[in-house]
Amino acid sequence: MTTGHPPRPRSHRPRTRRSRLLLTVLALGAVAALVAVAVVVVPFLRPPGPRPLFQLPVACGETWQLGTYPGHDDYDVDLFPIEGEAWGRPVLASYGGTVTVAGVNGSVGGRTPDDPDGPRGRGGGYWVKIDHGGRWETQYLHLLEAPLVEVGQRVEQGEQIGKVGSTGNSGAPHLHYEQRRGWEKVEAHFDGQPSGITHDDTEYTVRRTSNNCV
Repeated sequence: MTTGHPPRPRSHRPRTRRSRLLLTVLALGAVAALVAVAVVVVPFLRPPGPRPLFQLPVACGETWQLGTYPGHDDYDVDLFPIEGEAWGRPVLASYGGTVTVAGVNGSVGGRTPDDPDGPRGRGGGYWVKIDHGGRWETQYLHLLEAPLVEVGQRVEQGEQIGKVGSTGNSGAPHLHYEQRRGWEKVEAHFDGQPSGITHDDTEYTVRRTSNNCV
């Protein structure tokens, strides 16, 4: 049955205030996401800054043996004191910067001064990473105890950040040390001089005296 009246055409209602608000929020969210990505990504696209004047991460005037061995990985440096006990020796910041990691890499294990042949852990054990700016970082692994610094803390060159130990996958008390430029490990330099440790094809050792003096 019909009423005799033609159907009314549907009217196009203007967008409501709620719809416009939703579109605005979505647009602002997209812009915020792009800004956040730019803040994270853009610094890594910039070329690294000049190499800081890194120093040996051990006490002023001490002579240590720097070494590597097959399978150690290119540019990784193991440090052993020439004289005295390695356990508990101070580990110092090679250069000023901000702590970005201070915790456990892998697992600690059970090697201590009282039980040096205890079970090995995994990875680097207690460790610290420091951001020195200009996309330069240093890493310090196998520390004896939990680091003496915290994430976000500003440290100065020569400040103690931990103690030499044998946590993680370590066979004897020593300090495993790395210098990084961007995402890449590079040959470690100390007091402006290259360490000479550039690959792990053969066993190699060299002695250096610390100028990490404050």
